[in-house]
Amino acid sequence: MTSVPDREPLTASDERILEAVAGGFPSAVDDLGRLVRIPGIAWESFDQEQLVRSSEAVAALARDTGLFDAVDIRRAPLAGGNGELGQPAVLAVRRAKAGRPTVMLYAHHDVQPPGDDALWETPPFEPTLRDGRIYARGAADDKAGVMTHIASLRAIAETIGSDDLDLGIVLFVEGEEEHGSRSFVPFLHENAEDMRADVIVIADSGNWDSETPAVTVSLRGNATFQLTVRTLDHASHSGMFGGAVPDAMMATIRLLSTLWDENGSVAVEGLAHRDAETPAYDEAQLRVETGLLEGVSPVGDGTILSRIWNKPTVTVTGVDFTPVASASNTLSPEVTVVISSRVAPGQTAAEAYAALEAHLRANAPFGAELEFGHVDLGDGFLVDTSGWAVAEERRALADGYGKEPIDYGVGGSIPFISDLVEKFPGAQILVTGVEDPHSRAHSPNESLHVETFRNAIRSETLLLARLDARDSA
Repeated sequence: MTSVPDREPLTASDERILEAVAGGFPSAVDDLGRLVRIPGIAWESFDQEQLVRSSEAVAALARDTGLFDAVDIRRAPLAGGNGELGQPAVLAVRRAKAGRPTVMLYAHHDVQPPGDDALWETPPFEPTLRDGRIYARGAADDKAGVMTHIASLRAIAETIGSDDLDLGIVLFVEGEEEHGSRSFVPFLHENAEDMRADVIVIADSGNWDSETPAVTVSLRGNATFQLTVRTLDHASHSGMFGGAVPDAMMATIRLLSTLWDENGSVAVEGLAHRDAETPAYDEAQLRVETGLLEGVSPVGDGTILSRIWNKPTVTVTGVDFTPVASASNTLSPEVTVVISSRVAPGQTAAEAYAALEAHLRANAPFGAELEFGHVDLGDGFLVDTSGWAVAEERRALADGYGKEPIDYGVGGSIPFISDLVEKFPGAQILVTGVEDPHSRAHSPNESLHVETFRNAIRSETLLLARLDARDSA
């Protein structure tokens, strides 16, 4: 995690590439701002025309690089749906020449909903530069990923030129990653020949800190579902029958409490964990990066990073119940909660969901009725770090950031990676990104560290140039 003064010096070609990146960086920041101002959110309750605008803006940026044989906006049917189409994705293709490999560059142009505007210090869709960071929804996740690809391609076009570039390139910018990538698998099926690649670069992850790059080598999976707990066929007066009749909230609280032990570790038989070494990371750093309140202790056991990267979680992320403003003295007949579990790398999401359902059924208090629905599963991922592409990525990151990258696990999930692996089993997967621990992706005041953005572009441009000089074998 320190500077590497003894690494091989940059070549004259490398220097020209980095000069091109420096010259194009102000335009990359400006174009990022224009993308951020488009509030493209894939939830049906938001204006879907904004996603169309967003895809059109990305397609125009891709065309303007002058590198692609074709740039299209395409949609695919939702998986398991009734023919309804998913959100617009941009697919740009350049065929490889002279035996060079093909690289797929992935990012997504949709963003999370902004949440409560009152919690933002500046408007969520008005990019604001403050203390070396750009604040806006999507500034880091993942429109900076989109612009890392675009800016790198611009620098390649300037230094190598379209006529002399032999590297094959597929730019795939999805429009519904934050909403579950619901048409992702059908999109792969319909466009497999155009998307086939030797190396896949996914710009949707993070770094150790704002100065130190990371090679993401593991991601947890996820299993999310709704649980409805019923104890009555109608509401009753809490004074008249309370003390004899278990209401649904009482049963729900008792049931949910069985999911964790007294230390806050998950206590569900059948949920696995992964044994792997983790870098040093103490409680003080955890508090700084998460805003953990003074007096509130961390949960779980083992090293902090093993809890975040390699162990399962269970989180209640939503509750359907009477709002406080409408509360009455009533025994509730049913409660519905959303349960989100992060699954340790190496265990399938289906296995984890089966373990959770079995645990909840076995521990239902008072004979409460349970109903499960809206199950959403996504497998985790372990990167094969033995391939040549990972070595090239590490070298490019070290040269781009001026610091040796570390191997990094991610507590979050990118389930579509397993879909890419299944469809393109021979491709080497490189998971990169522009986020740092203070980016607050998905939260109010999301931000992008400007120098991290610059270094990410430097690194990716070096990687693409070096892939252009390499045989695909």
